[in-house]
Amino acid sequence: MTVIEGTNMVCGRLASPIAKRLLNGERIEIVNAEKIVFTGTREGIFEKIVRRREGSVKGNPHQGPKYPRVPDLLVKRVVRGMLPWKMSSGKAAYKNLRVHIGVPVELKDAKIERIEGAANKLEKGFLTVGEISRSLGAKW
Repeated sequence: MTVIEGTNMVCGRLASPIAKRLLNGERIEIVNAEKIVFTGTREGIFEKIVRRREGSVKGNPHQGPKYPRVPDLLVKRVVRGMLPWKMSSGKAAYKNLRVHIGVPVELKDAKIERIEGAANKLEKGFLTVGEISRSLGAKW
């Protein structure tokens, strides 16, 4: 089992290597999901996420697709988008992923790994997943 730190990491750049490692059969836990960042302007980020959450579908709107608003499920959905979800290998890999808000008690003593290629180097022009979730109405 690998524990990966999410603080100040760009979401897409973090999700890509995690998806590859999941497909290789590794079990991964991400901590501090609310501190992962999306880059871009505030308006652009909200426009994209709100369009996905509230956009109309051609069929029955109650059947989906459903996009979450809680930080851990939002990050999990991004990783799922990088897996071959319609194949059995993608669904099996997805079951090996756990995402946590904060650091759970059972993982406090575990060795935490950082993915250096995903680090956010911007001083402005980004939003954390926690800020996005709170503006969408999530309570955790």
